[in-house]
Amino acid sequence: MSRAFNFSAGPATLPEPVLRQAQAEMLEWRDARASLVELSHRGAEFIEVAQQAEADLRRLLSIPADYAVLFLQGGATAQQALIPLNFAEPGQAADYVLSGHWGKTAVKQARPYVDVRIAASSEAGGFRDIPPREAWTLTPGAAYVHITANETIHGVEFRGAPEVGEVPLVADFSSSIASEPIDVSRYGVIYAGAQKNLGPVGITVVIVRRDLLERAGQPRADIFDYRSHARSESMLNTPPTWNWYVLGLTVKWMLDEGGVEEFARRNARKAAMLYEVIDGSGGFYRNEVAPHARSRMNVPFFLREEALDKLFLAESKAAGLLALKGHRALGGMRASIYNAMPEEGVRALAEFMRDFQRRHG
Repeated sequence: MSRAFNFSAGPATLPEPVLRQAQAEMLEWRDARASLVELSHRGAEFIEVAQQAEADLRRLLSIPADYAVLFLQGGATAQQALIPLNFAEPGQAADYVLSGHWGKTAVKQARPYVDVRIAASSEAGGFRDIPPREAWTLTPGAAYVHITANETIHGVEFRGAPEVGEVPLVADFSSSIASEPIDVSRYGVIYAGAQKNLGPVGITVVIVRRDLLERAGQPRADIFDYRSHARSESMLNTPPTWNWYVLGLTVKWMLDEGGVEEFARRNARKAAMLYEVIDGSGGFYRNEVAPHARSRMNVPFFLREEALDKLFLAESKAAGLLALKGHRALGGMRASIYNAMPEEGVRALAEFMRDFQRRHG
């Protein structure tokens, strides 16, 4: 059996060298005579793994020393509820900029805890663009401004950090973290589910400016308090140790490959390959996102005739191109081309799309 090219939006493809190393080390960790997944998270073996993963992630993303790095559970969705609990006073306003489905999810999670203000939204236009910064209505005294850096479903991506003044900028980077260099200091909080670019599902990274941890926030259990997680080095309770370990392997792989600068170049080439096929198809394929806001990570597209969708999916799967069906909220197709997707895989998809058009166009 040979591995296919997996275009899943998440859980997403992982680097093959990472999977092979995890496979080789699964049964017995070094000289511990047990698997790492069986060892105590408070033991010296796992502490070393955790500390190395954090050090490597700091290096990969150039995270300043005045930012804490947390490795948590619950995915990005849990963080969307924890952020207002930790950083907003009861009843305080928080601004949200909506550019797709996951921005709306963030609003849903936050509403029980803050006075949500929609500073801007592109929903009326079908989430095909980023709301222009000059049209945002920001609330004086807001706890923070929240954006979704890359919308996995709608294929819309912020390029760079928008200017929001002294109010902390909070960003969900789940599907674009480590895909290109970012200036972490422009953000108050960055959070990301690992299952796109950083590793396996089941662990989430939160990068938070330390002064924000001094905010009182709202009454909450200790397990929901970022300060407590920071003090306990993300081991307030038993963490998902295997997931943390594989995340560490993935981060190290990215460093070995040349870091975020190299992946920025690769990702630009991969995205250009697919958009070239779509834009050059004469309408057989279409992407409806404004060109300047197109995602480099998630490329949604539609066929000219919906009746061809099932055939496209069946033939692409037979060709070793997996998980191209679009999200149920949008339909159509979607190719997710995160860091671990090799250029060879995107080239194979582009060639398949051209061939499919020749045969069915």
